[in-house]
Order: sequence, then C-alpha cells, then structure tokens
Amino acid sequence: MSSPAFRAGKAAIAFILVTAMLDIVAMGIVIPVLPPLIEQFTGSSARAGIINGIFVALWALMQFVASPIIGSLSDQYGRRPVILLSTAGLAADYVLMALAPNLWWLALGRLVAGVTSASFTTVYAYMADITAPEHRARGYGLVGAAFSAGFVAGPLLGGVLGEWSPRAPFWTAAAMSTIAFLYGAFILPESLPPERRMAFSWRRANPLGALRLLRSHAELAGLAVVNFLLYFAHHVFSAVFVLYAGHRYGMTAWQVGLLLALAGVLELIVQGVLTGAAVRRFGDRPVMVFGLLAGSIGIACMGLAPNGWTFTLALFPNALWALAMPTLQSLMTQRVSESEQGQLQGANNSVGSIAGVVSPLFFGAVYAASIGPDAPLPHAGTAFLVAALVLFAACVLGARVARRAARSEAAASD
Repeated sequence: MSSPAFRAGKAAIAFILVTAMLDIVAMGIVIPVLPPLIEQFTGSSARAGIINGIFVALWALMQFVASPIIGSLSDQYGRRPVILLSTAGLAADYVLMALAPNLWWLALGRLVAGVTSASFTTVYAYMADITAPEHRARGYGLVGAAFSAGFVAGPLLGGVLGEWSPRAPFWTAAAMSTIAFLYGAFILPESLPPERRMAFSWRRANPLGALRLLRSHAELAGLAVVNFLLYFAHHVFSAVFVLYAGHRYGMTAWQVGLLLALAGVLELIVQGVLTGAAVRRFGDRPVMVFGLLAGSIGIACMGLAPNGWTFTLALFPNALWALAMPTLQSLMTQRVSESEQGQLQGANNSVGSIAGVVSPLFFGAVYAASIGPDAPLPHAGTAFLVAALVLFAACVLGARVARRAARSEAAASD
C-alpha cells in the first residue's frame, strides 16, 4: 500500500496538472483566431505576419522581465499564491482582448498576458518541489502532457468558436482562466514548506541576476544555450504557423484548429507516455539529443511539404521534439539546490523569453519576405527550414554537452 506521503504527492501532482491544463486551454483557444483578427485590422497577410511576430515578441519581452521576479517571489511566499494571482490576471486580460477595438488594445493585451503567463515558471518549480530528482524528467513530461492536452482542446475549441465569431474565443478563454483560478483557490495545496523558502532579492530576481545562476556550472551553461536554441526554433509555430497554413494550403480557422489539436495529441503522447519509458531505458541525455534531432527533421519536412496532407504528416516526426524539453529541464534542476528551483525556472523562462523576443520578429520577417509575387525569398516554407537548422544546431551542442558531462562524471567516479 502507498504511504500517506506518496498519496499526498500524487494528489498534488494531479492538482497542478489540472491547473496547468486549464490555463493552456485558455491560451490555446485564441491561437487560431488572433492572427486572422490581426489580418482584419491590417488588411494584409504579409503585414499580419510581421505584426503577429511583434505581438509574440512583446509577450516574450514581458516574460523575460517578469519570469525571474515571479520565480523568486514563489521561492519566498510559496507557489500557490503566485499561481492564483497569475491565473486571475489571465482571466482579466482575455476580457481586455475580447473588447479590443484596434491593434493597440491587442498589443496591450499581449503585454499583460506576458506577465501573467510567467506563472509557468512556478508550475515547473512546483513539480520540482514534489518529485525526487531522479523522477523529474517524468514529472516534467507530465506537465508537458498537461500543456499538450490543453493545446488539443484549446485550438480545436477556438477553431469552432472562431467560425462563429472572432471574439468568442477570447470570452471563452476568460471563463476558462476563471475556472482555473477557482479550482486552484479551493483545491491546489502549497508545495514549498516554510523551512525551504528563500528570501526575495532583487539581485536574483532581475533578469540579468537570474541568468548568473546559469553560469554557475559548465554543463548548466551549455544546457541553457540548448534551451535558447530550442525556444528560438519552436517560435516559428507561434509566429507564422497559422498564417502559413492558411496562405499556402488554404486552411480555414477550423482546419488550423484541428491541425493544432493533432499536434497537441502527438505531444501529449510523447511527453505523457514515451518520455518516462525512454528515460528509464536510455537516460536523460540521449533522449534529449534524439528529441532535438527528430524535431529538426520534422520541421524541415513541414517547410518542404508540397501539400496540406504532407504538411500534416510532418507533424508526426516533429512531435518527437517534445522528448527534449522535460529531459533538458530535468538535467538542469539536478545542478542547483532545492531552494533555487524557482530561481532556476525563472532564469530558464528568461532564456526562452529572449528567444521569444528575437525569434518571432525574425521568423515574421522571413515569412513576409517569402510570400507574394515579388518575394525576395523564393520558397514560402523558408521560415520552417531555418528553424530546422537552428534545432539541429541545438542537437549538435546538446550532444557535445552530454559527452563532456559523461567524461566529467566518469573522472569523478574514478
């Protein structure tokens, strides 16, 4: 029979996964309709690609600033109040975006969303609190699976609602975030006991101070670069996926929502089922490297796909990139103390946010330069091909870091 502590741990895992999934459902609902709404305001698909890239960059910029602050606040005051405040803020933000009469209101909404969505750092810190180091890859895989489940339901529901009204998904997202807040307020337990908390410090909480933690260990620094490249490549989806699928393959909001739901199902299977088994068999590092390699192949196939069916099939190898994220997170958490887990997740999110500022602007510009009769780039899928090269570079670096770490551990054991 399981011990009471083990049962409490399983309950806490279930609570945080449900909270995370509800937040992601709310975020996923607006994905199929936000770029078309921008296009309505701009009147141009190419210009919408640039503006959408700017909006994603604004979101990421606020993540960069807010993530280490939120992570450090959760190290002092606990995970639960930070998650609840962020979820309530998301609900208010979706109401703001539902009422947006122009691009400026939408831009403000993305800024607010960047701050409130930074609670993802606390979700990962929460999981680190309640799982042993050797089980964190599986724990992070479950968090990733919850996120993927949210992205299954969210875009699919958003695509359906978007056919009725481009504003309806925002109102639904506000309702979902409210449900997440109420669920957390009544159900979610605190995971960080008072004796393991660390006093808040602006030296650690500012983005540059948080990034110093990543330089405290040679392998940690290398993994942080891999993390940056992974995020950089993956933002091709947030920047141009919806516009590209509509422009090149003529997909509607409903069809794009269905495609994103399929991607979510595949990532749910990979993170929720394959990750734990693969790590038990091969270990964190080999699984991370394989995931990065498979993801680069999948994204390249998407960029070269001649039709919508081939584009859809390319989602299958691409989904294996989801093996890399939980294993990368697990490797990094094993190189800092238990009291620094919130700070580490804030630093990780800041790294992802730096990529999120630069990458959407870059891929939005590449997309704009690759469509139209006078496009300087001749292939419409160029953005995906560039993303594939970036992810392959992450694979090569990850393999080098893994080999160096293995040699260091072997020398230490002698």
